[in-house]
Amino acid sequence: MRRAKSLPNLLTLGNAFLGLLAISKAIDALVLGSDEGFSGLFETACWFILGAMLLDGLDGRVARMTDSFSDLGAQLDSFADAVTFGVAPALLAKVMLEQHDVLHPRLNFFVAALYSLMAILRLARFNIESDHDEESHRSFSGLPSPAAAGTLVATMMMSQALLGGTDVGAESTTPMGHMLALIPEATRASLGGGLQYVTFLLLPTLALLMVSKVPYTHAFSSLMSARGRWAIVRLVLLLLVLALAPVLTLFILGWVYLLTGIVHVVRDRHEGSAGGNQVA
Repeated sequence: MRRAKSLPNLLTLGNAFLGLLAISKAIDALVLGSDEGFSGLFETACWFILGAMLLDGLDGRVARMTDSFSDLGAQLDSFADAVTFGVAPALLAKVMLEQHDVLHPRLNFFVAALYSLMAILRLARFNIESDHDEESHRSFSGLPSPAAAGTLVATMMMSQALLGGTDVGAESTTPMGHMLALIPEATRASLGGGLQYVTFLLLPTLALLMVSKVPYTHAFSSLMSARGRWAIVRLVLLLLVLALAPVLTLFILGWVYLLTGIVHVVRDRHEGSAGGNQVA
């Protein structure tokens, strides 16, 4: 039982380890410099962060199953998330922007640093405001840092897949890779380059959403807490879609989740203003 209670902390340390590996691969990609070698190392770094997201979702789930919540585990989780979902994605974004000469290096550093600092601030606030019970982890005030990192990384991977065509990227061996090959090379390059500028704008946007009060649900908990036949069907369909087009699927899921909180706020404000007009 004691070993089971240490499992959540081991998963959290695995999360931090993958974040450090992502940083290492990003530095290797920057040093290597050539487009072909850069794309392979950069993509590997992105997958490390996505893998860390899975571990981050599992550690809390395992902690609740084994009743092994502790203040040490909560602090360890925040420190790991700060590295993996705060520093590593920002460094990856800066590396990609520098590699493709997007805007000015100082501007790139500013938005990357802003993202990291707001992620750290968001994690510190979460530690103070949250409890250990499962109910307090079903929703969040502000965009969770793993979701912010996942959306950022998926956007960068989609950009690299478009720029690399069928020779580079996870989509090269999937049906989506063959579909990308049907798009004219100039169009692919234009779309991929456009997503790099979207990445630049996404950094400050995600930073502000992380420290905002925009409500978000816990996507991983919602998926894992589902019961019955339809839960299995939904999970199988998700895995099949990921197998067919992993990068595109993650890109769409990240942006859909990002927009759900914004749509929720807009809808609430619209309903509030409509109710005020009726009262008047």
